[in-house]
Amino acid sequence: MAEYDNTNRGAIWKNDKKETEKHPDFRGELNVNGADFWVSAWRRSPGAPDKAPALSFALTPKEAQSVKPKSNEVFPKDITEDDLPF
Repeated sequence: MAEYDNTNRGAIWKNDKKETEKHPDFRGELNVNGADFWVSAWRRSPGAPDKAPALSFALTPKEAQSVKPKSNEVFPKDITEDDLPF
């Protein structure tokens, strides 16, 4: 059986882990030209004008998640001026 091509496709599901109003209502994945993204989506706020979008989206590259430095990462203390590129 041939593998299904998900290029330029995506899907979102209800976010069962939503704890505050700032958390997305939906989460999922999206592929654009072979690059994978995480998708977050929020519903229109109650009382918003009818012309407001029904959903608002945010995309985050999946690769960016894995290269973020840890907040407690410590830089080496033995760096000298000779090590600086400028």
